[in-house]
Amino acid sequence: MKQEKTNVMRILEQKDIHYTSYCYINTNAVSGKEVAEVLNQNPNQVFKTLVTVGNTKNHYVFLVPVNRELDLKKAAKAVNEKNIEMIKSKDLLPLTGYIHGGCSPIGMKKQFKTVMDITAKDYKTIIFSAGKIGYQVELTLEEMRKVIEFELIDISQNKNLLT
Repeated sequence: MKQEKTNVMRILEQKDIHYTSYCYINTNAVSGKEVAEVLNQNPNQVFKTLVTVGNTKNHYVFLVPVNRELDLKKAAKAVNEKNIEMIKSKDLLPLTGYIHGGCSPIGMKKQFKTVMDITAKDYKTIIFSAGKIGYQVELTLEEMRKVIEFELIDISQNKNLLT
């Protein structure tokens, strides 16, 4: 089956950025951890894109490994907000142009302040949504900086602490 090109892939190609793409549309993977499993990738290296709103009504994008949770206190501190919360699913498409499960930090309708978990620096590349459910892209942080601005800050907590 021929792999579809997403807008994220087109943006990367326009900027002559090398990336690897993955397709998992013929699987039952839904969660980020399941996606990492079907792609046979390290879940510490596969990132989910989360969109939040602060008490100032500003929006922020956070990327955290699929096997970790966004720590809302750390995230709020990272963007100088008193507190932040996840935006409602119904607000995601009008705000970003992406739907839940296919949200990418690249190619949003508007570029929001973006913070990536510090653990990303431990890997040569990271994998994240290509902007459509069933598609992921992998690239280096250096290549990613050519497309979006982001900071690396400790913003996550390990899910496995409770299990």
